[in-house]
Amino acid sequence: MKKRDILVFILILGLDQITKIMAFANDSLNVEIIKDFFYLGQVKNTGAAWGVLEGNMLIFYVVTLIAVVYIFRLYKKSSDKPRYLQLATLLLLAGAIGNFIDRIMLGYVRDFLDFYIFGYDFPLFNIADSALVIGVITLIFYVVKHPHEDLI
Repeated sequence: MKKRDILVFILILGLDQITKIMAFANDSLNVEIIKDFFYLGQVKNTGAAWGVLEGNMLIFYVVTLIAVVYIFRLYKKSSDKPRYLQLATLLLLAGAIGNFIDRIMLGYVRDFLDFYIFGYDFPLFNIADSALVIGVITLIFYVVKHPHEDLI
């Protein structure tokens, strides 16, 4: 890995872990940041998005390890590709590992960002989740733009 990429990875992973520690420093957190739009809360998520497969940690361990190996291979293969593809893989790696750390150390993922979008209370999430979503969207963009390219 290039030094610059290591720094990006550490920055994303560090931001994820530090914000989780801060959000869970107290037993309960319910802070209004922007009325009717953005709050800080606490959820100990033992599932995936929206609590899917709640309590099935073994599945998450196996899937995460497979995903990290695949994403790292994609990162290594992307050295001659556009920079945004490399950044997407770093976001995916940091996000996957950030939530994996929670699952291994705590048995759940710490979610704390709470948004109400057009009256819908969106499920709480964290920085790692954000990195994963941005990474996936960027990867989809790349695949759509280069439909005939084999990524691995």
